[in-house]
Amino acid sequence: MMSSIALVAGGLVLLAIGGELLVRGAVGMASRLGISPLLAGLTIVGFGTSTPELATSVQAALAGSPGIAIGNVVGSNIANILFILGLSAVILPLSVNPASFRRDSIALGGSALLCTGAVVYGVLGALTGITLIACLVGYIWWAYKSESAAPCPEGERHEHEAADVSVPPQAGPLVLGAMIVAGLTAAIFGAGWLVEGAVVLASAAGVSESVIGLTVVAVGTSLPELIACIVAVLRKHEDVALGNVVGSNIYNLCGILGITALIEPIAVPAEIAGFDIWVMLGVTALLLVQLRSGWRLSRVEGALLVALYAAYTTFLVLR
Repeated sequence: MMSSIALVAGGLVLLAIGGELLVRGAVGMASRLGISPLLAGLTIVGFGTSTPELATSVQAALAGSPGIAIGNVVGSNIANILFILGLSAVILPLSVNPASFRRDSIALGGSALLCTGAVVYGVLGALTGITLIACLVGYIWWAYKSESAAPCPEGERHEHEAADVSVPPQAGPLVLGAMIVAGLTAAIFGAGWLVEGAVVLASAAGVSESVIGLTVVAVGTSLPELIACIVAVLRKHEDVALGNVVGSNIYNLCGILGITALIEPIAVPAEIAGFDIWVMLGVTALLLVQLRSGWRLSRVEGALLVALYAAYTTFLVLR
């Protein structure tokens, strides 16, 4: 038991460090190469903060642990909305510009519905993976074209996401490249440790791998989103905190699940298909309704989201 806890803890630390190094190095390299902050925020920051989820889900799928592979993504999306966004709203009420949220809310709702259908079908194979990845590419293209055509709140938010990433001053391409390689290496090794420890921990604790994937693994791989959101609200960039969660959830559903399914077909555990995917769809709908009713997430609503997450995780452990 202690060795599995140590593997999980070590894996989470490596994933957090790896994700941070990767994002900082990639954003710095993008700046040196003249890539716009808009495009960097849309792609590099989005992919970078989702690196822990990607590395973990791929490793779990290859290791024959579908409960962790899928539970990680579904659980991360639930944690992003209920825990991370709820906590952010408790710290600072989140206001949203209707114009800056309309497109992303459509993409988030659509991707949640698409993935729910795929999970309920029972098997995520190569065709599903290609479809999900194509949807993500389409979303990025749509976002970039609409935001680069004329100044808009959405474009400013993505530029803020890139600007909020701390890059070493005067770092050259060699240093930035080393940061990217080190980040990827740490993420890969961290994911391996996390999956190995999670499998043993589930067996020792007498719970399914899906429960561990939906809780310990999901929260652990969401650490970059948590850090990014806390930094954003402390800087009073509420739009960045909200956009980080919405964007991360879209990347998780279309990118992480898509790439994982393309690499290794996944048989969906019945417990996730029968319950947890519906919880994810429900909390996604709840978020969209909350934000559209007043375009604001208050401290009370944030506290409610955190309480719902506590109730959900308690149910998972006891079921």
